[in-house]
Amino acid sequence: MTSAGDPDITSDFVVPPNVTAVDGNFFTFTGMRALMSMDLPTAFKVTKASTAEFPALVGQSVSMAVLEFSAGSVNPPHTHPRASELLFLLYGSLEVGVVDTTNKLFTQTLQSGDMFIFPKALVHYQYNTNQTDIAVAFSAFGSASAGTVSLPSSVFTTGIDSGILAKSFKTNVSTIEALKLGLTPPKA
Repeated sequence: MTSAGDPDITSDFVVPPNVTAVDGNFFTFTGMRALMSMDLPTAFKVTKASTAEFPALVGQSVSMAVLEFSAGSVNPPHTHPRASELLFLLYGSLEVGVVDTTNKLFTQTLQSGDMFIFPKALVHYQYNTNQTDIAVAFSAFGSASAGTVSLPSSVFTTGIDSGILAKSFKTNVSTIEALKLGLTPPKA
């Protein structure tokens, strides 16, 4: 049996090599302060606190994210290969869905105050069906580095041959090319 997750640590916490002093600042993450501006989101936005943003989480097997949904926006189908996700809906409503390993889709419409669990590594999504109001959710992860694999990006923006994708999706190359074009980030 194989498993992917955070290793157990043998100390209270892990101090990264580039940290020279440990004080209260080491255990404090201020990256969520930007959320306090109360500006309404204009697109789907994720603000994360994982080991990449908050090194004190190394070895702690936890991380979190704040998901801000503009009206009608979606967090596209994705997986977290190293963690389950526990989503708490603070404001608004969301349609959520998770697909199990038998390809069965489970959906639910969440209201403010509801929670939903997305089991580790299963494909899932969240969609703000409200076309006039925002939604805000908190997600807790059972890993300090849950990882995210976005299905649209992984499939259509990584250079997989369009002919292979056309055969895989039982469509034609021009349809695949149109999907790839729609997912290509704009040039800066």
